[in-house]
Amino acid sequence: MKIVSAFLMLILVSLSSSYGLETPLKMSLIVVVGEPGESTYEKMFQEWADRWEQAATKAQCQCVQIGLQKSTSESHDRDVILQTLKSISEDQPETLLIVMIGHGTFDGSKAKFNLRGPDITAAELNDKLSAISSRIAIINCTSASGPFIEQLSAENRVIITATQSGFESNFARFGDYLSKTIVDPAADLDKDGQTSLLEAWLAASKQTQEYYESQSQLATEHSILDDNADRKGTPADWFRGIHLVKSTQDDAIPDGTFANQFILVPDQNHTALSEDVRNKRDQLELKLAKLRQRKLELSESEYLKELEALLIPLAELYRESNSQSDGN
Repeated sequence: MKIVSAFLMLILVSLSSSYGLETPLKMSLIVVVGEPGESTYEKMFQEWADRWEQAATKAQCQCVQIGLQKSTSESHDRDVILQTLKSISEDQPETLLIVMIGHGTFDGSKAKFNLRGPDITAAELNDKLSAISSRIAIINCTSASGPFIEQLSAENRVIITATQSGFESNFARFGDYLSKTIVDPAADLDKDGQTSLLEAWLAASKQTQEYYESQSQLATEHSILDDNADRKGTPADWFRGIHLVKSTQDDAIPDGTFANQFILVPDQNHTALSEDVRNKRDQLELKLAKLRQRKLELSESEYLKELEALLIPLAELYRESNSQSDGN
């Protein structure tokens, strides 16, 4: 048993030097800035949006900003959002990120993202997104955004909200921190040279909590993440590093695994994986996450046997990719 364990450790060390490698993806980023209400918020939201645009430039990613242009009576921002999503459904990227910056409201049954002109609901967004098969991350940085998870949660999607419920209605600062951590090397928890969406979210959630503690205030926002389509979401304090340490009550893959596969700005110094290899890797990682969830149900020998059956193919994928990049 010790020999097998040592062998698996060698594979893990080998993977740690290559984990998370990405080829440039066909990626689109939509940044929507809502009605600021006050000049102070207007300047703040502009800065957050600018950071996302700068990240997109580094990633050589298509970026569309909505809500910062001069508003006209003929065209509301809500219409622009829906039309933009319709256009994307006709020419779909591999990856689509939607970032919502501003204020939100909740009337007890329906959460809204406050725009210039008519607001937009999660149900309206979901209607347009249902025609898009891309892998999608929807990041709602507004107050009262928690209910968006129940409406938008689905397979092949990551949903992040600044609050855990619609009743956390005070101004949300989470979006400020996330716009910084998405490209911050310090947020790279697994030290693979690039920051995933999961890592950026964990860092931003921690910094949000630290802000309230520094002000001796009770936190009025608690961000949650859903990427396993169970419509529940998970808070950041359930994680240690990039792994979920609390068990869920069902057989769903724990939240966080899929979000860790979203890299906005890949590390160009790493050997790139082909699309086929990346897809195979992602599927193996999802299986690994599900195996970790079953660990307590298995004997040590059963767990190690199943772990080996997943880690060896992962190591072979990276070895094959490295050989191809070297021209062999």
